[in-house]
Amino acid sequence: MAHGGTKTEISLAGTFASSAFAASFAEVCTIPLDTAKVRLQLQKNVTAGNVLSAPKYKGMLGTVTTIAREEGLVALWKGIVPGLHRQCLFGGLRIGLYEPVKSFYVGKDFVGDAPLSKKILAALTTGALAITVANPTDLVKVRLQAEGKLPPGVPRRYSGAMNAYATIVRQEGLGALWTGLGPNIARNAIINAAELASYDQVKQTILKIPGFSDNVFTHLLSGLGAGFFAVCIGSPVDVMKSRMMGDSTYKSTFDCFVKTLKNDGPLAFYKGFIPNFGRLGSWNVIMFLTLEQVKASPP
Repeated sequence: MAHGGTKTEISLAGTFASSAFAASFAEVCTIPLDTAKVRLQLQKNVTAGNVLSAPKYKGMLGTVTTIAREEGLVALWKGIVPGLHRQCLFGGLRIGLYEPVKSFYVGKDFVGDAPLSKKILAALTTGALAITVANPTDLVKVRLQAEGKLPPGVPRRYSGAMNAYATIVRQEGLGALWTGLGPNIARNAIINAAELASYDQVKQTILKIPGFSDNVFTHLLSGLGAGFFAVCIGSPVDVMKSRMMGDSTYKSTFDCFVKTLKNDGPLAFYKGFIPNFGRLGSWNVIMFLTLEQVKASPP
């Protein structure tokens, strides 16, 4: 995501560290929106007799308000510990490896702006590799976020992130930590391509417009563009990923797709679109602004 400027060249380890920091900072700022998104995606249509009952959660702000009122403000940051585990691994790898992988695909002797197809291919590659490593952290994050307010006397499944890792391995086996890996690879490879390639491309395009320079405003516009493309493209696989990780009754990705389509209709694949954009749009703006500033800082 470098574009001819005076930015200091940093090592792969430095790129990984700055990417992990930027991703973690964005996670802390936006996880309440992610919790709202997960609750909306896991919400299913419920019928009482022949009447469709009103959903518990309605819209992003309504969901945030309901969670805060019924469970307390702290509940909005459920999953923050595995969320930070995830961003350190997934964020550091997918963002930190993007430039090296892109350079590998275009060739070491390539001069000029990389073709969009190479940017997409590089982002698909790093997204898939990174989430394969980080899937257990994503699973635990979704499990913790999915737990709503339980009736009195009903114990919670997990007391915290580390307990969740141990409980899942003990009760479901080590392989269960990679539950939902298929849709998660699809989701994160696609969203990573939408985010990184679109950020790269939008920024490259903006910088060719007279009067624009490589500054905070350009980074903000590019980050919003990246978030919008990511949500439009990745929502269906994101919904299936959340449902498979939050509900163990689904046998496979295809089973989840069929049951969701049959029971909730095609619009279910875009459930939580507004909070998802609120989450990813703000996440991308914060992450890319932070990353650009960290990378531009003198060593």
